[in-house]
Amino acid sequence: MFVVLFGPPGAGKGTQAGAVCAALGVPHVSTGDIFRKHLKEGTELGLLAKGYMSRGELVPDSVVVDIVASRLMEADATGGALLDGFPRTVRQAELLVEWLGSRDKALGLVLSLEVDDAVVVGRLSGRRTCNGCGASYHIEANPPSQAGVCDRCGGEVVQRKDDAEETVLNRIQTYHRETSPVLGWLRQRIPTHAILADAPILVVQAQLEAAMASVQGA
Repeated sequence: MFVVLFGPPGAGKGTQAGAVCAALGVPHVSTGDIFRKHLKEGTELGLLAKGYMSRGELVPDSVVVDIVASRLMEADATGGALLDGFPRTVRQAELLVEWLGSRDKALGLVLSLEVDDAVVVGRLSGRRTCNGCGASYHIEANPPSQAGVCDRCGGEVVQRKDDAEETVLNRIQTYHRETSPVLGWLRQRIPTHAILADAPILVVQAQLEAAMASVQGA
């Protein structure tokens, strides 16, 4: 099954993606990871994307879809994948559906992790990260034993720029602005389930399992 996973930063996509992939037996396909791989390896698609990026231009939707498609043609993804962070535009969604259809495949499910903006801000603005080993903490839910010092390696624990409250608010607004039209387009064509993601992890996981079961049993 090919599944699309949406959710604002801090919604818990990284936490839940593993459970979804395990349940479906499919790989986790992140557009960010694919882009970095192509750029690092200097592939033809990577160089093409780099050209646009170096000029400060958006990478065209057709190129983005080609890069994702290159991953979906790998052996472990031919039978399905969990698409994380893609599609980001309605045109990308159209091209993805066309590409899958040309190979007698289709999107089977869209999962949208829904969480109040205030919860996201609290989760991310309270997050702290070790400069040394990358260990993650939270000033309320999971603080280091000694303020500013990593329990694991003794490195400095700091707030990343991406986790500053103003930056988090901007990221949330960007997500709503860009993703809303895509979700609307997909909802008219693909089974779409809204998952209440501010619940405990196991409760969210149960909602995801129910959504997958409803499609698999159809």
